[in-house]
Amino acid sequence: MRTLAPFDIEIRWNRLINIMDEVDAAVVRTAFSSIVGESRDFGVLMMDSSGRSVAQSQMSTPAFMITLPITCKHMLAKSPPHLLRAGDVLITNDPWLGSGHLPDLSICMPVFVRGKLAGFIGCVAHISDIGGRGDYLDGKELFEEGLRIPPTFLVRGGKPADALFDVIAANVRAPDLVIGDIHAILGAEALGAARLIEFLNDYGWESLDAFADEILTRSDAALRSAIASALPPGEYYGSADADGYGEPVHIEVRLTVGEGTVHADFTGSSDERTDASINSVLNCTFADTYYPFKCSFMPELPNNEGCTRFLSVFAPSGSILNTRYPRAVRARSKTSSHIHHAIYDALAKAVPDRVHAGSGSFWTLSATGIDDDGEPFRAHMLPNGGKGAVCGRDGLPTIAFPYNGSITPVEVFENIAPLMIEHRRLRADSGGQGLYRGGPGQSIKFVSRCSSPMKFFVRPDKVRHPPPGILGGGPGSPGELLVNGERSNASLITLGYGESVEIRLPGGGGYGSPVARQGDPLPGLDINQVDSAAVLEVSAGGEI
Repeated sequence: MRTLAPFDIEIRWNRLINIMDEVDAAVVRTAFSSIVGESRDFGVLMMDSSGRSVAQSQMSTPAFMITLPITCKHMLAKSPPHLLRAGDVLITNDPWLGSGHLPDLSICMPVFVRGKLAGFIGCVAHISDIGGRGDYLDGKELFEEGLRIPPTFLVRGGKPADALFDVIAANVRAPDLVIGDIHAILGAEALGAARLIEFLNDYGWESLDAFADEILTRSDAALRSAIASALPPGEYYGSADADGYGEPVHIEVRLTVGEGTVHADFTGSSDERTDASINSVLNCTFADTYYPFKCSFMPELPNNEGCTRFLSVFAPSGSILNTRYPRAVRARSKTSSHIHHAIYDALAKAVPDRVHAGSGSFWTLSATGIDDDGEPFRAHMLPNGGKGAVCGRDGLPTIAFPYNGSITPVEVFENIAPLMIEHRRLRADSGGQGLYRGGPGQSIKFVSRCSSPMKFFVRPDKVRHPPPGILGGGPGSPGELLVNGERSNASLITLGYGESVEIRLPGGGGYGSPVARQGDPLPGLDINQVDSAAVLEVSAGGEI
């Protein structure tokens, strides 16, 4: 490949991103389940022939886009390129090779140009069921959590692996939804493969590899430069506490910052749990450590594998952030989604204008049973609380962070499950106080309209440890769960006709001392153009 000018690189790179946006849209439009089609709990990614990420859709779930290249490389170790051929598709959901728990299927389609492996179109999707126990928070080991698929062929030479499809269908509660979503992903990836072949043929290239070198090298340099120019070398310490399950989780991090490099050491964090499924594998820990740095130091750069090279992560084997096989991991986001709290706590005094207060994301819920027509139903929703405030801006209401799943619309949820959503409204004054306030959370009330009992699963979070404020800001209001109007700690609930569940999601944390919000008490301070040093002075309790 000849040396390309920067504008040529940008034009061609944007074309690849547009291809992945088209793949993303195809998944949404053809998905069978609400967890994929409405909540968008998936991501799609283009990789080169060695599994390095090059382009993703602009709506893809961030953590999936970091773990999928790792998974693809594991797949290639099991099925090397010389064994692959056109029409093949690889699959796995092994948590230690993938994104951290069994419901996430990683599916990669190799793309060939003139008989040569040119790249991959990949997808990670959280499917509606993978078997295992219904009250999965209490899981003691992986074997209770459902079907585990080692790296293998889902399709071989254009022919589906019927035996594997049969095994999957036989082990899940909603086979039509699961198999339907898998076929939706295969169709979307085939579309992406065709578009990638068109792209390569237009430029006379046989693979993405040389172009990937350009993108990854430039992205690596850009991230390192952004960090080096803003974050002084040194060691920074932060911590966070989370609800966990039964017992709280403690996260402790030491960031060692060099010239454009960061090493995150999570020594001191909680040990892995043998009595709950809230353990995180190292892949997931790495992804959730990377994300706040990307958001804070170069959010506008399209994500790719080169962006991650500045970062290394260590968590002791046997800790809750580097759990060992076969620990239970189904609810790993009850731990991993709090990592950014510890990261921003560590960075707050060094770069106060780039940190983020805690957010009220995210809960998960599902309703399953048999409707009055005798048909099974299974509906999912991923509601969010308020977003934490940042320097210069109040938090937004009910916005996902650190992930970007969307909530299943009320009309869709009611159409899938025999439930009435009595209300969905903002929680007034639930955002944390501060120079900038946290975004408000929301309240949603579900009432059963099913004659037979239904199972309603809900996974609350930030109930005992609400979203933290930062630099003197107050925490958001904690979450609450009510069953038939009474506060509850249950996760798996049986609802009869007319019975209700109300979820009250937390507000976001506040940023900076709330004293500074009242009447501009600092001489010359414009709270719309806040100075970082002034925020630090106020939050430190200095006289005004």
